[in-house]
Amino acid sequence: MNAQELVQKHKLLECIQCGMCTGSCPVSRKVDLNIRRYMREVAVTGKIVKYSQDVLWSCTTCSTCGLRCPKGLSPFEFLIDMRSMAVEEGQIPPTLRDALESVFKNGNPWDRIRSKRTEWAQGLNIKHISQGAEILYYVGCTASYDPRIQEVAKSLVKCLQKAGVDFGILGEEENCCGNEVYGVGEKGLFEFLVEENMKLFNKYGVKRMVTTCPHGYNTFKNRYGQTSFEVQHHSQLLANLIENGKLKLSKELNKKVIYHDPCFLGKQNGIYDEPRKVIESIPGVELLEFDRSRERSLCCEGGGGRMWVDIPGPRLAEIRVQNAVDAGAEILAVACPFCLLTLEDAVKTTGFEEKIKVMDIAELLALAL
Repeated sequence: MNAQELVQKHKLLECIQCGMCTGSCPVSRKVDLNIRRYMREVAVTGKIVKYSQDVLWSCTTCSTCGLRCPKGLSPFEFLIDMRSMAVEEGQIPPTLRDALESVFKNGNPWDRIRSKRTEWAQGLNIKHISQGAEILYYVGCTASYDPRIQEVAKSLVKCLQKAGVDFGILGEEENCCGNEVYGVGEKGLFEFLVEENMKLFNKYGVKRMVTTCPHGYNTFKNRYGQTSFEVQHHSQLLANLIENGKLKLSKELNKKVIYHDPCFLGKQNGIYDEPRKVIESIPGVELLEFDRSRERSLCCEGGGGRMWVDIPGPRLAEIRVQNAVDAGAEILAVACPFCLLTLEDAVKTTGFEEKIKVMDIAELLALAL
């Protein structure tokens, strides 16, 4: 892609240089991620801008810049295309390169073999989608392999089984959804994953799907360009089950809970109410709110490949944890595996282990069954 193609694709000449994108960027406090300036330089000079590694790979693709742009542009999509060029030239951090290679070889970015993908499900009596099921539970790479996020998957399974939901999983056949692959600019690998996954979904006649990860939800809903199946985030499905009386909550959880809006669930897909309905349905829970919540939520820095790239500077997850503690919360509730991992790590680095705990909404719900 040349500079002129970038200008046309991203409508760079429509940018009014207001600076809202840079001003609202959560990581601009760490690095000089002045997207407005970079877009202008390409539009005016007709040349491709070369970025420093920290700048290029600092973007979390949270989409705050696009949400705030008065002209309706998507600066983060422009940056993803700049990353694509860097990937083609081999200019990519080694940790990210290794993650992409693992996706191609093993179907996941965590460098784990495919045969280990279903170890978390042992003893849970979960059927394979080939046995026939109304809903496919797309587990995702992180919930399949990370010991901490496996607990989220187990909690969701407990809730679905309690509600009598007819669901199945793909088991070892499941592949990476490709959301982070797209976000770091490896679009060739992303298209390969789309093709392989759609073959798999069509093979088993998938009509409905639920994910625990907003990143998977976002890419299936917005990047795959398909209409053959309906995808829900687990917060949506759980809220529906509670509302329809299929999930009965009997145990009290007398805790002050504050909810962190994941960027890929809230800002990119407008899902704000359902996770809160799930939390508020739990007996004894007092739901608190961050000052920066909903569309103003502070990014945890987990998206856009940042789970595999560390950028020096103040960690936004630590700021988020501090805000939660200051609000008097005992539990910091999340609805995203990346948010859970980054925020839980921040609890440790800030020394707040005795004050606050990070939990997914499915884990909270499972405690109340």
